[in-house]
Amino acid sequence: MELNVYNIKGEVTDKKVTLDDSIYGIEPNEHVMWLAVKQYLANQRRGTHKAKERSEVSGSTRKLIRQKGSGGARRGDINSPVLVGGGRVFGPRPRDYGFKLNKKEKTLARKSALSLKAMYNAIVVVEDFNFDEPKTKQFVELTKNLQLADKKLLFVLPSQNKNVYLSARNLSNVNIISASDINTYKIMDCVSLVLTESAVAVINNLLLKA
Repeated sequence: MELNVYNIKGEVTDKKVTLDDSIYGIEPNEHVMWLAVKQYLANQRRGTHKAKERSEVSGSTRKLIRQKGSGGARRGDINSPVLVGGGRVFGPRPRDYGFKLNKKEKTLARKSALSLKAMYNAIVVVEDFNFDEPKTKQFVELTKNLQLADKKLLFVLPSQNKNVYLSARNLSNVNIISASDINTYKIMDCVSLVLTESAVAVINNLLLKA
């Protein structure tokens, strides 16, 4: 699959980039993509929730009423789950929500997501660019030149670029990521995927070796 390469002015250059069919042209595996997205979201959960159980609630241990004859539920002290203010039965405890996903499954999920974007012509390739200083106005102008200003975008750079990142940080519809950190969730969470020329090479090295 060949794509035109655009410059930061939104003009088509005389260069073309060939996207490897083994990455951008496979049959998308929806189940594996779902697993990869589920794992990503699970890893974002802190899992610090905690509710006090009967033994952890502060209160007297004196038995309030006799065991039988009251006509109500039997209960012991004031910390009983039956009473308002008592402990909670089987309440949430701190836990790790993460789960294992095989390396080959993660690779297949990323390839599937990239193939899906390619299938819907949602990939744009631009020349490598940099800003002399962080300027949000420059970045907005870049998205307008590419006719992508109103879409949710994921810009993939070959490596971390502080000036570009700071320029796009205030834009709610733009995410910046380095090619080595690309993941299924980020790919699926955007409408258009913008790759720089060098980022395409990094993604090839990353996914073809896996």
